[in-house]
Amino acid sequence: MSSALPPPPPFGAALPIETSPEVLRFLALRRSTSAATLTEPAPDPGQVADLLRLAARVPDHGKLTPWRFIVLQGADKAVFAARLEAISSGRGDIVQTGKLAKLKTPPLAIAVISTPKVAAIPEWEQVLSAGAVCSTLVQAALAMGFGANWITDWYSYDAQATLALGLNDSERVAGFVLIGTPREPPLERERPSPPELVTHWKP
Repeated sequence: MSSALPPPPPFGAALPIETSPEVLRFLALRRSTSAATLTEPAPDPGQVADLLRLAARVPDHGKLTPWRFIVLQGADKAVFAARLEAISSGRGDIVQTGKLAKLKTPPLAIAVISTPKVAAIPEWEQVLSAGAVCSTLVQAALAMGFGANWITDWYSYDAQATLALGLNDSERVAGFVLIGTPREPPLERERPSPPELVTHWKP
């Protein structure tokens, strides 16, 4: 499938800043989708490639690319979920086993893996960049017309679970971005009041 995106600009190309009311409206109304409502169809391979291309355009101080993606879909995702279930069941942890429904239900999960590099750039900034990847991936999926949700849950932090996912000791899960077609539109939730969160610094 051909991409609906413009071709990647060549290195050094001028990219003028332009107003985009459509983007502002999208951000004003965006809403993550409950994982329990996500079903087929998921993005096709071409759309997944577009999503990853968009997610990789986040701020990245030092151009270190301190993150990578693991795509889980179909039978492979089911196998991974089964391994997580075996881990939690082996511990007799019913609560952890029950939480796997969030991962099992949506047809597509993209794990964003934080991979900090040894560099002059502080590790904290590299981790923040991985978080920006998760956020951009959610927004891109929503803009594409799919539902999306960014989760972590116990299997993002559990050593056995991350080993099953293929992480090494220096990597961490920044998030699982769950994507599919929502069975119902999400409802607006309570939002923070920005004026209550803002101070203006004065000398």
